[in-house]
Amino acid sequence: MIKQVPNVKFVIRPEKEFLTITSDDVFKGKNIVLFALPGAFTPTCNDYHLPGYELNYDELKKLGVDEIYCLSANDPFVMKAWAKNLDLKKVKMLPDANLEFTKAMGMLTDRSASGMGQRSKRYSIYIKNKVIEKMFVDEDGKFDVSDSNTMISFLKSLK
Repeated sequence: MIKQVPNVKFVIRPEKEFLTITSDDVFKGKNIVLFALPGAFTPTCNDYHLPGYELNYDELKKLGVDEIYCLSANDPFVMKAWAKNLDLKKVKMLPDANLEFTKAMGMLTDRSASGMGQRSKRYSIYIKNKVIEKMFVDEDGKFDVSDSNTMISFLKSLK
């Protein structure tokens, strides 16, 4: 497992123009929870994974987390539409449409058999100043360790 988040660029679109941010912009000097999932609007991602982190956002913040990011192999438009559809107010969306972060993390999975192409595995990580402190990776097709409650339990164990 890698020890530090990779240095990549992310293209986001918070308003009407594209912006490029870097790993440093997201992770440097901060305590971050990032969870990655295969795709926007897919059943498990849409109904459980992302909503769980939105629901538990305040508790994670109380445990010393500066920000929570949802990473998916979707473009900025899809990520923004997904956030709007779920009425997200807290979790930040991080599009990885070119899979740069996903590949550098060694978390690429081929979902071509189900028509999804190359995607991210489902996982969550706790990052302190770009250093990966803990990583929870679900087996393909499962959702049992990358959820918000597992992350909360881990962070409570540090106290």
